[in-house]
Amino acid sequence: MILLGTLINALLIVVGTLIGRALRNIPEKMRETVMYIIGLAVTVLGLQMGFESSNFVIVIISLVVGAVLGEWADLDKMLNDFGHWIERKLAVKESKGSIAQGFITATLMYVIGAMGIIGALESGLSNEHGVLISKGLIDGFVSIILASTLGIGVLLSAVPVFVYQGLIALFATQISLIVPDAALDLFIKEMTATGGVMIVAIGLNMMGVTKMRVANLLPGVLVVGCIVTVMYQFNLM
Repeated sequence: MILLGTLINALLIVVGTLIGRALRNIPEKMRETVMYIIGLAVTVLGLQMGFESSNFVIVIISLVVGAVLGEWADLDKMLNDFGHWIERKLAVKESKGSIAQGFITATLMYVIGAMGIIGALESGLSNEHGVLISKGLIDGFVSIILASTLGIGVLLSAVPVFVYQGLIALFATQISLIVPDAALDLFIKEMTATGGVMIVAIGLNMMGVTKMRVANLLPGVLVVGCIVTVMYQFNLM
């Protein structure tokens, strides 16, 4: 079953979120301290990912162009409206914006990075799911921590994870035939670095240092793909 690894990954996120929700009734001062710790850890993770870049100019251009596109489309408002809609439909009482914050934070952390792409390609090409199952265990543990502070919005991240990794797994053969290994490797490296900068922004937001509209940076990932394609076509790699 090609989608087995992706399905397990998504289910472990759901399970981790439900466990984290059971731990949400911790004292407010402890919750605040935990939030700062998570913010610091997320920032360090983002910095580590950012250093993966072999050409940081690609990262800068991708983020700037992506931010312009994201602000034009106002993705942040769309996702927040979606979070409030879910809150009303499910009658879930969360603090203002927490559903959207949990959704965006978890989605970026679980989707951006090499492990998801490599694992999904492995599932599609050889029906081996070890990488995605390992990623699922990591994501599930992170979901426990995030859900204990950010709420039920973390659970919603299972949907884009399933769709994103599932599509890569289903079209893995076509991807391997169309996209050269060198271009794919560069895309993964620069996408990871670009996503790392976004994750740094999330960490700073969680600590209250900044109030960046991180969701508006998401088109930057697509811009990375466009830049890598142009570089490969013109032998600039």
